[in-house]
Amino acid sequence: MAHDSGEGFDLTECPWIPVRRCDGGEAELSLREVFEQAPAIRRLVGDLPTQEFALLRLLLAVLHDALDGPADTEEWQELWKAEELPAEQLRAYLDRYRDRFDLLHPATPFMQVADLHTAKEEYFSLDRIVADVPNGAPFFTMRARGARRLGFAEAARWLVHAHAFDASGIKSGAVGDQRVKNGKGYPQGVGWAGNLGGVFLEGDDLRQTLLLNLISSDFDIRTDDGDRPVWAMPPAGAAALRGPEQVYRPYGLRDLYTWQTRRIRLFADDRGIHGVLLCYGDPLEAPNQHGREPMTAWRRSPAQEKKLGKNLVYMPAEHDPTRSAWRGLESLLQNQAGRQRGEAAARLRPRVMDWAARLVNDGALDEGHFVSARTVGARYGTQQSVIDEVTEDRVNMRIALFAEEAAELRRAAVGAVADADRAVLALGYLAGGIARAAGLDDAAPRAQARDRGFGGLDMPFRTWLENLAPGADPQERRRDWQRQVRRIIGAIGRELVDTAGEAAWSGRVIETDGGDSLWLTAGQAERRFWSELNSALPLTQAPSEPGE
Repeated sequence: MAHDSGEGFDLTECPWIPVRRCDGGEAELSLREVFEQAPAIRRLVGDLPTQEFALLRLLLAVLHDALDGPADTEEWQELWKAEELPAEQLRAYLDRYRDRFDLLHPATPFMQVADLHTAKEEYFSLDRIVADVPNGAPFFTMRARGARRLGFAEAARWLVHAHAFDASGIKSGAVGDQRVKNGKGYPQGVGWAGNLGGVFLEGDDLRQTLLLNLISSDFDIRTDDGDRPVWAMPPAGAAALRGPEQVYRPYGLRDLYTWQTRRIRLFADDRGIHGVLLCYGDPLEAPNQHGREPMTAWRRSPAQEKKLGKNLVYMPAEHDPTRSAWRGLESLLQNQAGRQRGEAAARLRPRVMDWAARLVNDGALDEGHFVSARTVGARYGTQQSVIDEVTEDRVNMRIALFAEEAAELRRAAVGAVADADRAVLALGYLAGGIARAAGLDDAAPRAQARDRGFGGLDMPFRTWLENLAPGADPQERRRDWQRQVRRIIGAIGRELVDTAGEAAWSGRVIETDGGDSLWLTAGQAERRFWSELNSALPLTQAPSEPGE
């Protein structure tokens, strides 16, 4: 570790993790303080949502290893019922590994390689680990001149983030890494978490959030006796994993949550960190890791099946930045069946959601308890060499939705999203039809109408989902939702019709997809809209509902 101060920076004692307290105040806390004060902390607040995700996984690795568990849901429930996290165990654990949590340790600096170097003994700007988004756009960052120097606390956060979310591209070539050619490390892919459409459960405070994601040892996640976080393993050198280790690791969640996808060395003096050497570390292939990684949904990939010559390949399902999390509710609540009977599921929900189901099915958690499904992800551009966009959202729901007996409620919730999709599709066709009737291109009006439609349904759906409670009649709740959709989308549709210009009302001849010609007017587009809305929302067609 290159620094001149002679002093360390002990992450167990020095404040470095930013939090928002339950009373609204903000603070930076040490590892020890975060665990001790967890019941009074609302959530972590990283410099980016992806940093919060990476820090949460780090805390989970500490908690799993300190407890060596929990072993099962009974042991988990004891932790849940306690008012605090087990302070003595955590204190003893952090004391045991204190040297490995020293950011500036001369031999074993935290998540770094002490003697990492290039053939030219060079180091570089901290811009290499600070993920300003969008990349290279100084108008959107507080660092107009780049990250020339970081305090120890901020550098520690970006260090954790780099292992999880660093972009791909050409890196420095470390001496001792056999993959290096001509002094360069050629692209090996993004940090492990960068592959994921990240999902975790959030409770009322940080203690609850940590426990909700603390999956028991007997749960169906691949685990080996050698499962340890990086600080409990021998220090890494410049070379990547090879041989049996590369095949069998990660050994479990502790190993996975602290996976070293990079080799990093920070350069420090008394005033902070002023340089970094960032090289490639341990690769981890994304296909078929669904038995190991619980914090993402998975999609079946025919393209990867063909490429790899395998019958079944699942890839992490990334988040679409243009879609609110509730629109992907099906991927959170249930596995999507294949198109034909007996075929493997097309999508798998995150295993952390299966864990939530087990907690409620085993009676370890009251089914009336509210949780948030938080979604976090990075979208990369230019051959994955830059982070273009970071996504973040949440969906609040009762944990009862995961219960075995709540299958009908889950179907109602997933069906309600489909109702919204179909209604907004009809609205888009209306806007496009009005534009075409006026002799205009229909793409932009259709997209704008869809955005407006989903925007109008966003808060009403979130409220409707939060009120989807055990014992509710799924059909009646779905009918209530369809009525709301009809009212909101119908009002937007009427406004589009009312503001259609004279050219649209006069109409024009257009060619259909079948090659026929027809006279299209705003009036015809309106009639089609109401017909499609009726089809999309059949539960609103009761006799008591006035027809259009």
